[in-house]
Amino acid sequence: MKKTWVFFAVLLVLVMPLTFAAGGRQASGGSNLIVIITPGHDNPFFKTAADSSDAKAKAMGYQTKVYVHNDDANLQSQYFDLAIADKALAIVCDNAGADATIAAVQKAKNAGIPTFLIDREINATGVAVSQIVANNYQGAQQVGEFFVGLMGESGDFVELVGRETDTNAHVRSDAFNDVIGQYRNMRRVARQTANWDQAEAFRVMQSIIQANPGIKGVICGNDTMAMGAMAALINAGMGNVFVCGFDGSNDVRDSILRNEIKATGLQQIARIAELAVEQADRYIKTGSTGQPEKQLIDCTLITANNARNLDNFVLK
Repeated sequence: MKKTWVFFAVLLVLVMPLTFAAGGRQASGGSNLIVIITPGHDNPFFKTAADSSDAKAKAMGYQTKVYVHNDDANLQSQYFDLAIADKALAIVCDNAGADATIAAVQKAKNAGIPTFLIDREINATGVAVSQIVANNYQGAQQVGEFFVGLMGESGDFVELVGRETDTNAHVRSDAFNDVIGQYRNMRRVARQTANWDQAEAFRVMQSIIQANPGIKGVICGNDTMAMGAMAALINAGMGNVFVCGFDGSNDVRDSILRNEIKATGLQQIARIAELAVEQADRYIKTGSTGQPEKQLIDCTLITANNARNLDNFVLK
Protein backbone atom coordinates (compact mmCIF):
# COMPACT_ATOMS: atom_id res chain seq x y z
CA MET A 1 0.00 0.00 0.00
CA LYS A 2 2.83 2.40 0.87
CA LYS A 3 4.41 1.87 -2.56
CA THR A 4 1.05 2.68 -4.21
CA TRP A 5 0.78 6.03 -2.38
CA VAL A 6 4.37 6.89 -3.32
CA PHE A 7 3.58 6.15 -6.97
CA PHE A 8 0.52 8.45 -6.97
CA ALA A 9 2.44 11.22 -5.21
CA VAL A 10 5.16 11.13 -7.87
CA LEU A 11 2.52 11.05 -10.62
CA LEU A 12 0.79 14.12 -9.15
CA VAL A 13 4.05 16.06 -9.11
CA LEU A 14 4.61 15.24 -12.78
CA VAL A 15 1.07 16.13 -13.88
CA MET A 16 0.67 19.44 -11.99
CA PRO A 17 2.97 21.51 -14.28
CA LEU A 18 0.98 20.36 -17.29
CA THR A 19 -2.30 21.27 -15.61
CA PHE A 20 -1.23 24.86 -14.96
CA ALA A 21 0.87 25.39 -18.09
CA ALA A 22 -1.89 27.40 -19.75
CA GLY A 23 -1.29 30.23 -17.28
CA GLY A 24 -4.92 30.40 -16.14
CA ARG A 25 -6.33 30.60 -19.69
CA GLN A 26 -8.19 27.30 -19.75
CA ALA A 27 -11.87 27.27 -18.89
CA SER A 28 -13.43 24.48 -16.88
CA GLY A 29 -14.15 22.57 -20.10
CA GLY A 30 -10.49 22.69 -21.10
CA SER A 31 -11.00 25.30 -23.83
CA ASN A 32 -8.15 27.51 -24.97
CA LEU A 33 -10.20 29.06 -27.76
CA ILE A 34 -10.78 32.60 -28.96
CA VAL A 35 -13.51 32.94 -31.60
CA ILE A 36 -13.23 35.69 -34.21
CA ILE A 37 -16.33 36.83 -36.14
CA THR A 38 -16.21 39.50 -38.88
CA PRO A 39 -17.90 40.57 -42.10
CA GLY A 40 -16.75 39.08 -45.42
CA HIS A 41 -13.06 38.85 -46.23
CA ASP A 42 -13.62 40.02 -49.80
CA ASN A 43 -13.33 43.49 -48.25
CA PRO A 44 -9.62 43.94 -47.36
CA PHE A 45 -10.53 45.97 -44.29
CA PHE A 46 -12.45 43.11 -42.70
CA LYS A 47 -9.89 40.56 -43.83
CA THR A 48 -7.20 42.57 -42.05
CA ALA A 49 -9.37 42.70 -38.92
CA ALA A 50 -9.74 38.91 -38.95
CA ASP A 51 -6.13 38.13 -39.91
CA SER A 52 -4.63 40.52 -37.34
CA SER A 53 -6.71 39.26 -34.43
CA ASP A 54 -6.15 35.64 -35.50
CA ALA A 55 -2.36 36.08 -35.70
CA LYS A 56 -2.21 37.93 -32.39
CA ALA A 57 -4.26 35.29 -30.57
CA LYS A 58 -2.11 32.46 -31.93
CA ALA A 59 1.07 34.34 -31.01
CA MET A 60 -0.25 34.61 -27.45
CA GLY A 61 -0.82 30.85 -27.27
CA TYR A 62 -4.53 30.55 -28.02
CA GLN A 63 -6.38 28.39 -30.48
CA THR A 64 -8.74 30.25 -32.81
CA LYS A 65 -11.81 29.76 -34.94
CA VAL A 66 -12.61 32.41 -37.54
CA TYR A 67 -16.14 32.92 -38.88
CA VAL A 68 -17.65 35.29 -41.47
CA HIS A 69 -21.18 36.64 -40.90
CA ASN A 70 -21.50 38.68 -44.13
CA ASP A 71 -23.53 41.29 -42.21
CA ASP A 72 -26.22 38.69 -41.54
CA ALA A 73 -27.27 39.04 -37.89
CA ASN A 74 -28.91 35.59 -37.85
CA LEU A 75 -25.74 33.93 -39.13
CA GLN A 76 -23.73 35.91 -36.59
CA SER A 77 -26.02 34.63 -33.82
CA GLN A 78 -25.36 31.05 -34.96
CA TYR A 79 -21.61 31.65 -34.66
CA PHE A 80 -22.08 33.01 -31.14
CA ASP A 81 -23.97 29.79 -30.35
CA LEU A 82 -21.05 27.75 -31.70
CA ALA A 83 -18.62 29.75 -29.56
CA ILE A 84 -20.77 29.05 -26.50
CA ALA A 85 -20.96 25.35 -27.36
CA ASP A 86 -17.17 25.27 -27.75
CA LYS A 87 -16.76 26.95 -24.33
CA ALA A 88 -14.65 29.70 -25.93
CA LEU A 89 -12.66 31.89 -23.58
CA ALA A 90 -13.54 35.05 -25.52
CA ILE A 91 -15.16 36.36 -28.70
CA VAL A 92 -13.69 39.11 -30.89
CA CYS A 93 -16.38 40.48 -33.18
CA ASP A 94 -16.81 43.12 -35.89
CA ASN A 95 -20.55 43.02 -35.61
CA ALA A 96 -23.49 42.72 -37.99
CA GLY A 97 -25.68 45.50 -36.61
CA ALA A 98 -25.73 47.98 -33.76
CA ASP A 99 -29.10 46.73 -32.46
CA ALA A 100 -29.22 43.22 -33.92
CA THR A 101 -25.99 42.17 -32.17
CA ILE A 102 -26.97 43.05 -28.61
CA ALA A 103 -28.86 39.81 -27.92
CA ALA A 104 -25.99 37.61 -29.14
CA VAL A 105 -23.41 39.44 -26.99
CA GLN A 106 -25.73 39.23 -23.99
CA LYS A 107 -26.22 35.50 -24.57
CA ALA A 108 -22.45 35.01 -24.58
CA LYS A 109 -22.11 37.08 -21.43
CA ASN A 110 -24.77 34.96 -19.71
CA ALA A 111 -22.72 31.90 -20.66
CA GLY A 112 -19.62 33.44 -19.07
CA ILE A 113 -17.94 34.34 -22.36
CA PRO A 114 -16.75 37.96 -22.74
CA THR A 115 -17.09 39.74 -26.09
CA PHE A 116 -14.63 42.30 -27.43
CA LEU A 117 -16.13 44.39 -30.22
CA ILE A 118 -13.96 46.03 -32.87
CA ASP A 119 -14.63 48.60 -35.60
CA ARG A 120 -18.40 48.88 -34.95
CA GLU A 121 -20.18 49.75 -31.73
CA ILE A 122 -23.49 48.35 -30.53
CA ASN A 123 -26.31 50.44 -29.06
CA ALA A 124 -25.80 49.15 -25.54
CA THR A 125 -23.20 49.39 -22.81
CA GLY A 126 -22.37 46.91 -20.07
CA VAL A 127 -22.92 43.93 -22.38
CA ALA A 128 -19.59 43.71 -24.21
CA VAL A 129 -16.38 44.02 -22.20
CA SER A 130 -14.70 46.31 -24.76
CA GLN A 131 -15.86 48.30 -27.78
CA ILE A 132 -12.72 49.43 -29.60
CA VAL A 133 -13.42 51.54 -32.66
CA ALA A 134 -11.77 54.09 -34.87
CA ASN A 135 -12.68 57.69 -34.10
CA ASN A 136 -14.91 57.83 -37.14
CA TYR A 137 -16.16 61.34 -36.51
CA GLN A 138 -12.66 62.79 -36.14
CA GLY A 139 -11.39 60.90 -39.21
CA ALA A 140 -14.38 61.80 -41.38
CA GLN A 141 -14.03 65.46 -40.40
CA GLN A 142 -10.45 65.38 -41.68
CA VAL A 143 -11.57 63.87 -44.97
CA GLY A 144 -14.42 66.38 -45.22
CA GLU A 145 -12.09 69.32 -44.70
CA PHE A 146 -9.68 68.03 -47.35
CA PHE A 147 -12.60 67.46 -49.73
CA VAL A 148 -13.79 71.05 -49.26
CA GLY A 149 -10.29 72.27 -50.12
CA LEU A 150 -10.21 70.13 -53.28
CA MET A 151 -13.56 71.54 -54.32
CA GLY A 152 -12.41 75.11 -53.78
CA GLU A 153 -15.32 75.52 -51.32
CA SER A 154 -17.92 75.40 -54.12
CA GLY A 155 -19.63 73.09 -56.61
CA ASP A 156 -22.02 70.15 -56.85
CA PHE A 157 -21.06 66.94 -55.08
CA VAL A 158 -22.38 63.46 -54.34
CA GLU A 159 -22.24 61.44 -51.13
CA LEU A 160 -22.21 57.63 -51.08
CA VAL A 161 -23.09 56.21 -47.68
CA GLY A 162 -22.66 52.79 -46.13
CA ARG A 163 -25.11 50.24 -44.78
CA GLU A 164 -27.98 51.95 -42.98
CA THR A 165 -27.84 49.50 -40.03
CA ASP A 166 -24.18 50.37 -39.38
CA THR A 167 -23.51 53.08 -36.80
CA ASN A 168 -20.29 54.01 -38.61
CA ALA A 169 -22.22 54.91 -41.77
CA HIS A 170 -24.22 57.52 -39.87
CA VAL A 171 -21.28 58.87 -37.86
CA ARG A 172 -19.15 59.41 -40.98
CA SER A 173 -21.99 60.97 -42.92
CA ASP A 174 -22.76 63.33 -40.03
CA ALA A 175 -19.10 64.36 -39.82
CA PHE A 176 -18.83 64.94 -43.58
CA ASN A 177 -21.90 67.12 -43.59
CA ASP A 178 -21.07 69.01 -40.39
CA VAL A 179 -17.94 70.20 -42.22
CA ILE A 180 -19.32 70.67 -45.74
CA GLY A 181 -22.54 72.28 -44.49
CA GLN A 182 -20.54 75.33 -43.43
CA TYR A 183 -19.93 76.23 -47.09
CA ARG A 184 -22.99 77.71 -48.81
CA ASN A 185 -21.56 77.32 -52.32
CA MET A 186 -21.24 73.56 -52.01
CA ARG A 187 -24.39 71.71 -53.04
CA ARG A 188 -25.08 68.05 -52.46
CA VAL A 189 -27.06 66.87 -55.49
CA ALA A 190 -27.34 63.19 -54.51
CA ARG A 191 -26.95 61.05 -51.40
CA GLN A 192 -27.35 57.29 -51.86
CA THR A 193 -26.29 54.14 -50.09
CA ALA A 194 -24.05 51.63 -51.81
CA ASN A 195 -23.93 49.33 -48.74
CA TRP A 196 -20.12 49.44 -48.47
CA ASP A 197 -19.93 47.51 -51.77
CA GLN A 198 -17.70 48.32 -54.77
CA ALA A 199 -19.90 46.81 -57.48
CA GLU A 200 -22.99 48.47 -56.06
CA ALA A 201 -21.17 51.81 -55.87
CA PHE A 202 -20.23 51.46 -59.56
CA ARG A 203 -23.89 50.93 -60.52
CA VAL A 204 -25.20 53.69 -58.26
CA MET A 205 -22.59 56.12 -59.56
CA GLN A 206 -23.49 55.36 -63.17
CA SER A 207 -27.09 56.37 -62.49
CA ILE A 208 -26.07 59.50 -60.60
CA ILE A 209 -23.76 60.58 -63.44
CA GLN A 210 -26.61 60.39 -65.93
CA ALA A 211 -28.77 62.66 -63.79
CA ASN A 212 -25.93 64.99 -62.68
CA PRO A 213 -23.24 65.21 -65.39
CA GLY A 214 -21.81 68.42 -63.89
CA ILE A 215 -20.71 67.03 -60.52
CA LYS A 216 -17.36 68.16 -59.22
CA GLY A 217 -16.76 65.74 -56.35
CA VAL A 218 -17.81 62.49 -54.65
CA ILE A 219 -17.29 61.77 -50.95
CA CYS A 220 -17.67 58.15 -49.85
CA GLY A 221 -18.23 56.45 -46.52
CA ASN A 222 -15.61 53.78 -47.25
CA ASP A 223 -12.85 52.86 -49.66
CA THR A 224 -14.62 50.09 -51.55
CA MET A 225 -17.42 52.50 -52.50
CA ALA A 226 -14.81 55.08 -53.47
CA MET A 227 -13.16 52.54 -55.77
CA GLY A 228 -16.50 51.75 -57.41
CA ALA A 229 -17.34 55.42 -57.83
CA MET A 230 -13.93 56.20 -59.30
CA ALA A 231 -14.24 53.35 -61.81
CA ALA A 232 -17.66 54.61 -62.93
CA LEU A 233 -16.35 58.16 -63.33
CA ILE A 234 -13.33 57.03 -65.35
CA ASN A 235 -15.62 54.88 -67.49
CA ALA A 236 -17.73 57.97 -68.18
CA GLY A 237 -14.71 60.11 -69.08
CA MET A 238 -15.00 62.04 -65.81
CA GLY A 239 -11.75 60.99 -64.14
CA ASN A 240 -11.08 64.59 -63.09
CA VAL A 241 -13.90 64.50 -60.51
CA PHE A 242 -12.55 64.66 -56.94
CA VAL A 243 -13.19 61.41 -55.03
CA CYS A 244 -12.42 60.74 -51.36
CA GLY A 245 -12.92 57.55 -49.36
CA PHE A 246 -12.48 56.24 -45.84
CA ASP A 247 -10.63 53.19 -44.41
CA GLY A 248 -7.02 53.38 -45.66
CA SER A 249 -6.94 50.33 -47.93
CA ASN A 250 -4.05 49.41 -50.22
CA ASP A 251 -6.40 49.66 -53.21
CA VAL A 252 -7.12 53.31 -52.47
CA ARG A 253 -3.48 53.95 -51.62
CA ASP A 254 -2.57 52.77 -55.12
CA SER A 255 -5.38 54.84 -56.64
CA ILE A 256 -4.09 57.92 -54.83
CA LEU A 257 -0.60 57.26 -56.20
CA ARG A 258 -2.13 57.06 -59.69
CA ASN A 259 -3.68 60.51 -59.07
CA GLU A 260 -7.24 59.16 -59.19
CA ILE A 261 -8.84 59.04 -55.71
CA LYS A 262 -7.49 62.01 -53.74
CA ALA A 263 -7.70 61.00 -50.08
CA THR A 264 -8.91 58.52 -47.48
CA GLY A 265 -9.15 58.38 -43.71
CA LEU A 266 -6.97 55.61 -42.28
CA GLN A 267 -8.57 53.46 -39.60
CA GLN A 268 -5.89 51.54 -37.75
CA ILE A 269 -7.88 48.30 -37.92
CA ALA A 270 -4.82 46.03 -37.56
CA ARG A 271 -3.92 47.71 -34.27
CA ILE A 272 -7.56 47.78 -33.13
CA ALA A 273 -7.84 44.03 -33.74
CA GLU A 274 -4.62 43.34 -31.84
CA LEU A 275 -5.77 45.52 -28.93
CA ALA A 276 -8.97 43.47 -28.67
CA VAL A 277 -6.98 40.25 -28.31
CA GLU A 278 -4.56 41.82 -25.82
CA GLN A 279 -7.49 43.00 -23.71
CA ALA A 280 -9.18 39.61 -23.99
CA ASP A 281 -6.00 37.97 -22.71
CA ARG A 282 -5.79 40.40 -19.80
CA TYR A 283 -9.45 39.89 -18.95
CA ILE A 284 -9.14 36.10 -19.08
CA LYS A 285 -6.17 36.21 -16.72
CA THR A 286 -7.24 38.97 -14.30
CA GLY A 287 -10.96 39.63 -14.77
CA SER A 288 -10.32 43.19 -15.99
CA THR A 289 -8.94 44.91 -19.08
CA GLY A 290 -7.83 47.98 -17.18
CA GLN A 291 -9.55 50.08 -19.86
CA PRO A 292 -12.98 51.69 -20.25
CA GLU A 293 -15.51 49.75 -22.30
CA LYS A 294 -15.62 52.30 -25.13
CA GLN A 295 -12.27 53.22 -26.66
CA LEU A 296 -11.63 55.51 -29.63
CA ILE A 297 -8.52 55.20 -31.81
CA ASP A 298 -7.79 58.32 -33.88
CA CYS A 299 -7.68 58.17 -37.67
CA THR A 300 -5.07 59.67 -40.01
CA LEU A 301 -5.67 61.51 -43.28
CA ILE A 302 -3.98 59.77 -46.22
CA THR A 303 -3.17 61.83 -49.31
CA ALA A 304 -0.49 61.83 -52.02
CA ASN A 305 1.90 63.21 -49.39
CA ASN A 306 1.98 60.07 -47.23
CA ALA A 307 0.28 57.30 -49.25
CA ARG A 308 3.59 55.58 -50.03
CA ASN A 309 4.05 54.90 -46.32
CA LEU A 310 0.73 53.03 -46.02
CA ASP A 311 0.55 49.24 -46.15
CA ASN A 312 -2.24 46.94 -44.94
CA PHE A 313 -3.86 49.67 -42.84
CA VAL A 314 -0.59 50.53 -41.11
CA LEU A 315 1.14 53.89 -41.69
CA LYS A 316 4.86 53.37 -41.37
